[in-house]
Amino acid sequence: MTDPRAYERLGVGYAQVRGEEPRIADAIWNALGDARTVLNVGAGTGSYEPCDREVLAVEPSAEMRRQRAPGAAPAVDGRAEALPFDDGAFDATMAVLSDHHWEDRPGGLRELRRVARGPAVVFSFDESFFRPSWIVRDYFPGFARLASAVFSVQDIQAALGGIIETHVVPIPHDCRDGFLHAYWRRPEAYLRPEVRAGISLFHLLAPKEVDAGVAQLRADLEDGTWARRHADLLERDELDLGYRLFVSAPAP
Repeated sequence: MTDPRAYERLGVGYAQVRGEEPRIADAIWNALGDARTVLNVGAGTGSYEPCDREVLAVEPSAEMRRQRAPGAAPAVDGRAEALPFDDGAFDATMAVLSDHHWEDRPGGLRELRRVARGPAVVFSFDESFFRPSWIVRDYFPGFARLASAVFSVQDIQAALGGIIETHVVPIPHDCRDGFLHAYWRRPEAYLRPEVRAGISLFHLLAPKEVDAGVAQLRADLEDGTWARRHADLLERDELDLGYRLFVSAPAP
C-alpha cells in the first residue's frame, strides 16, 4: 500500500509514461455495460475514463489531479475507503490499478459496490503471478518483500460481494500504459529513469537495490543473457501476467 500523500512526490511526471492502453480500455468500457453515470475511484490522471458517459473522478493526490488533461472528467479529493456518496448514487463504479494503494483495500472495494446501482468494475491483478515474474525474480527481488501481504483473487471477489465475473486480461507486448509488467517483452525500458518513475514500487525500494537490479539487467541485455533466457517471450504478442478484470453483479 502506498500512502496517497506520497503521490505529491511520486506522481510528478506520471502522465508522461502512464497512458491509456486501448485494448484494456475496451475491456473496461464493455464491462461498464449501459451505465451512463460512472464513478472512477483512485482515478489518477484520468486514463480509462470513458468519454461517452458522465464520469466523476475521486483522487486523493493533488499532484495527480493537476496532471489530468483539459476536458477530463471533474475530480474531487477523496478516499476509496470513505466515498462521500449515497448508496447506489452511480450506475457503475470503476477502479484501475489503484486498489493495491488503498489503506483499507477490502473497505474500499465494498465502498465501490455500495455506491453503484449496477456493476463495480475493477482492473487489478492476481498477486500469485507477482513473485515468479522475471523482473521480480531475477532483478528486483525486493519487490516481493514490499508485496508480502498477498491479497488474493478470492479476497477481491469477496469484498465486491462474491457474485462477480473475473476476466483474464492479457498484456500486449506494445502496451501503452507503463505499469510494472507492461514491458515484459521490452526489458530495456526498465533502464530508463522516467519509466521507473511511473511505477510506484521503484520508489518504495531502497535506491541501492534499484541500482543493483538496473545494473544486472543492463549487463544481461548487453551480453545477451536476457534474450537467451527469455527467447520464448520474444515470440509472444501478448501474455497473461495475472491482470484481471473483476465485474460485480448489479445491486439487488
